[in-house]
Amino acid sequence: MTQGQINRYHVIRKSLEGTMTIAEAAAAIGLSERQVKRLRNGVKEEGAAFLIHKSKNKPSKRATPEKTKDRIIELYRSEMYTGANFVHFTELLAENEKINHSYKTVHDILNAAGIESPKKRRRFRPHRSRKRKEQEGLLIQMDASPYEWFGGRVKYSLHGSIDDATGKITGAYMTKNECLHGYLEVMRHTVERFGVPVGAYVDMHVIFRSQKASSLTIEDQLAGKTVNDTQFGRAMKELGINLIYARSPQAKGRIERLWETLQSRLVIEFRIRNIETVHEANAFLIEYIPKFNEQFAVIPEQLEQAYSILSPNIDLDLILCIKESRIADNGGVFSFNGKLFKIVDYDEKGKSKISVIASATRGLLVNHKDKVYDVLPFIRPKKVDKATRNERWKVASTEGHCWKSGNRYIPLYSSELSDPVIYEMLNDIFLSKYA
Repeated sequence: MTQGQINRYHVIRKSLEGTMTIAEAAAAIGLSERQVKRLRNGVKEEGAAFLIHKSKNKPSKRATPEKTKDRIIELYRSEMYTGANFVHFTELLAENEKINHSYKTVHDILNAAGIESPKKRRRFRPHRSRKRKEQEGLLIQMDASPYEWFGGRVKYSLHGSIDDATGKITGAYMTKNECLHGYLEVMRHTVERFGVPVGAYVDMHVIFRSQKASSLTIEDQLAGKTVNDTQFGRAMKELGINLIYARSPQAKGRIERLWETLQSRLVIEFRIRNIETVHEANAFLIEYIPKFNEQFAVIPEQLEQAYSILSPNIDLDLILCIKESRIADNGGVFSFNGKLFKIVDYDEKGKSKISVIASATRGLLVNHKDKVYDVLPFIRPKKVDKATRNERWKVASTEGHCWKSGNRYIPLYSSELSDPVIYEMLNDIFLSKYA
């Protein structure tokens, strides 16, 4: 018995002995007179044991069975789920193992086993947060996160974008390193799934902003001096998207917090599905993003979207690409990336300025006067110096060469050429005009 139950028993005994009235006993133990009468009758019949709750030392019918507790602990310590934060682990238990318990229950079970969540709560630090945009599509935040997404020590870069108003992931694409291709694919996903946003919040990476831009003085800007756009900046101008540059990671805190969430969750999701390559990860992200948005997105202040729909007459592949100017010669041959290419079905006369398009989805193309051409690799014939030319002429003039001896030269190759079909074929190709 607890000390409180012992004190209550002494008061009830005094009431039974007549040394204390029911009203005095009720006041002493803080119960109603009706409850004191009930306790008096119980103690009179069963003794002090009546004051002990009948469920003491008995498992609750609503308690989690020990077998289930052991299973939860075993699953968390398994290679598949280890390292998952407790909220995510609770979701995975319901989704994959059909074990439906609240976060509090799972948390208490794991804590009792000496397991702490890897995602501990940080001490609250007050800060001035920026208000969300009012409409979906007014602003997206873009960034990349290098991380060991597949476990081990090898890092890969996940490029992503998040809508500022709703917190929805609008696009995600993984590559080995942070690169232009990754960001272009993220923007492709955004435009194709949601539309063209009004603005994009990015950092000062050279992919977004030329290094020369920071060297411009106020006098240079007043004089009208500018620097060329990066390939990404040029593509955003063509789409009509305004680039806004953040000067610190804290400025685009929403996507920074997104990385914290994804680094905790995606590693486990990849491990469960045995995803170990970038290609498999990108295929999974396509189906994972809608599920993530359904769980974490918020409702904006204004339900009307600010995304604009891309005109069907605009080819997105010819915008989200690399464009460089070149000069094509009289034959439509130009140099790009240290190699020569020839424009297919090109009928321009004389040298002309062209725009070379390198697209990850369409390959290498040429745009000239708003017309797009295919290209083929071109190998320019090598010039032969005088000494080599004289040597070749000397060999060609020897007795027995096909130029001099006509059909008599064919049998000199091999006795196998006695087959009439093979002989006639070679005769037609090499010797007919010399007979």
